[in-house]
Amino acid sequence: QVQLVESGGGLVQAGGSLRLSCAASGRTFSNYAMGWFRHAPGKERDFVATISWSGRTTSYADSVKGRFTISRDNAKNTVYLQMNSLKPEDTAVYYCAANRGQSIAVRPTYYDYWGQGTQVTVSS
Repeated sequence: QVQLVESGGGLVQAGGSLRLSCAASGRTFSNYAMGWFRHAPGKERDFVATISWSGRTTSYADSVKGRFTISRDNAKNTVYLQMNSLKPEDTAVYYCAANRGQSIAVRPTYYDYWGQGTQVTVSS
């Protein structure tokens, strides 16, 4: 079992930045690839970014490429999502998730554990 707790969400103006953190506890964090997803009202849960267990491989949704950066610190059992140049359409609840496979994955069905989410609101 892995427990995930997100933090760092909030209200920010368009063009601003936020850094989300996801702290993991339970089983060995470095055994898991990690991902960030988001869920906006009236929309499906969308893939945002994913990172392999080692941190060497990452992948991003086209909508955030060049603006968001995913990273991890296995010594701290934490994965991060640095979000720059935020837009109103980035407004959503952001979730981190853990995937038992060590490779990256973009489909939510590949993920075994989920956090409770953190709200990000970008005002225009």
